[in-house]
Amino acid sequence: MTALPLALTMGEPAGIGGEIAADAWRALHATGPVFVLLDDADRIRALPNAPPVAVVAGPEEAAASFPTALPILHRPLPLPTVPGAPNPAHAPAVLGAIAEATRLAMAGRVAAVVTNPIQKASLTAAGFPHPGHTEYLAELTAGGPPVMMLACEGLRTIPVTIHEPLRTAIARLTTAMILDVALVTAAALTRDFGIVAPRLAIAGLNPHAGEAGTLGSEDAEIVAPAVAQLQARGIAATGPWPPDTMFTPTARTRYDAAICMYHDQALIPVKTLDMAGGVNVTLNLPVIRTSPDHGTALDLAGTGRADPASLIAALRMAATIAAHHRRP
Repeated sequence: MTALPLALTMGEPAGIGGEIAADAWRALHATGPVFVLLDDADRIRALPNAPPVAVVAGPEEAAASFPTALPILHRPLPLPTVPGAPNPAHAPAVLGAIAEATRLAMAGRVAAVVTNPIQKASLTAAGFPHPGHTEYLAELTAGGPPVMMLACEGLRTIPVTIHEPLRTAIARLTTAMILDVALVTAAALTRDFGIVAPRLAIAGLNPHAGEAGTLGSEDAEIVAPAVAQLQARGIAATGPWPPDTMFTPTARTRYDAAICMYHDQALIPVKTLDMAGGVNVTLNLPVIRTSPDHGTALDLAGTGRADPASLIAALRMAATIAAHHRRP
């Protein structure tokens, strides 16, 4: 079966999305994976590192032009962009690209959605009600509760609680939440990554995983019961692991993914290990979605110094997941 192209969204027009898309095309045009960019073609042509551009009518035309030009579904912006200066007037176009890419994936016209970083403050100023891409994609697809995975070479982490203050995250953490996220993760490791019998490491919440109750009772009362329930379902889950030692090179060989209790517990190790190559993957949606594991880098926009490595990794991972989905 011929692989479908990936759909890459524009992201924040004042950020580095266009520049890293251009450099990703340069890195991948001879080998793939093929992707089509939903963006303003004139904006891309005006970039300092502008690639050859081919405006296409649909994603079906992307493969033919990809070896020699970056295929673009031309979606004009209402105003010119200024590098480093987000404009809420661009919010409808930014969100429209995400929605269109998602529709294309739902219709089977692209293999996956890869999203360039968005500027959340700019979207919020325009009335966007969601904290980020993940929640918006869940609304667009009417999928199950989305689960965030951060992945790089040698490590996958999944936060149980995500975009909320730490005090709030700890207060609402439950055994059921941990169990639900772990079950979604185990299924995704098999379906998306081809791991037949996934091994899950469940992180503790407190220092030293509570130190037998002397540093907090949550690990014994909330986390450990989730581990026991996973084991009862036949899943190779272990924990609670002391969070300060579970990301060492030796420890990482003992599991396929780490279920973490809060945002920074999951993101810090991945970004420390491989900031340039980290990928954000959204699990539990009816479409495949990946994203670079960094923000809009407004300070780098227009300078030519943006690193496309994370976007290239996100495109490759989306293609790999799509290939697993195509296998019988």
